[in-house]
Amino acid sequence: MKNYRFLIQFDGTRYQGWEHQPGTDMTIQGKMENVLLRMTGAEVEVIGAGRTDAGVHAKGMVANAHMETSMTEEEICAYMNRYLPEDIGIMEVKQVSDRFHARYNAMGKTYCYTCYVGSAKPVFNRRFACVLERVPDVEAMRRAAELLVGEHDFRSFCGNPKMKKSTVRVVDRIDIDLSGSYLNLTFHGKGFLQYMVRILTGTLLETGFHEREPESMTELLEARDRRQAGFTAEAKGLCLMKVDYASTIKV
Repeated sequence: MKNYRFLIQFDGTRYQGWEHQPGTDMTIQGKMENVLLRMTGAEVEVIGAGRTDAGVHAKGMVANAHMETSMTEEEICAYMNRYLPEDIGIMEVKQVSDRFHARYNAMGKTYCYTCYVGSAKPVFNRRFACVLERVPDVEAMRRAAELLVGEHDFRSFCGNPKMKKSTVRVVDRIDIDLSGSYLNLTFHGKGFLQYMVRILTGTLLETGFHEREPESMTELLEARDRRQAGFTAEAKGLCLMKVDYASTIKV
């Protein structure tokens, strides 16, 4: 069978995340596999670069699947876009090396969390931004973010209390930018724990609202206690922007 890579964008508002969930067919993976079953006449496993949570969006999700088809890459792309729901789009389909694996070969991910701080309702962006009642202290947030960048044990920022594997991760960039009515927090790292970006965002926002000091991030990391971190920001503000692969991986 041939191996195909998919570049995907989706509005996650209606979905229970990327991965199959018991009792529902409203997942991105499930919708894609249903269309590929219809296209090929056989069960096809779609492997995503990561597991986005319910309500989270993506502009640059990557997935791969092994399947038999006589269609060209362009025909596969057109077929999928014809039969997928309107809030899931396939941007590109490419045949790749048999060894390419969207999850195992991923070297890094970029997420962006968007907040709205304007005075009017963000009517047309309401599904993609968290509305704040006031503008936070961006400089305080940036000082706090500097202490979170690097290789740390992020257990305090893990939403899974039963996590038994290592919670050490590398976050190599956190950019915080206020432009007009929108506050964007951009995170880049090699991998993220469950809800980690949303908990980091909530903690940084609390710092911006002067509910905690920027310097407290060091103690928070050392505590390794989820109860001491900030709130989990709403899913709708989070978007997976890009997945990185090594230049030596033929994709």
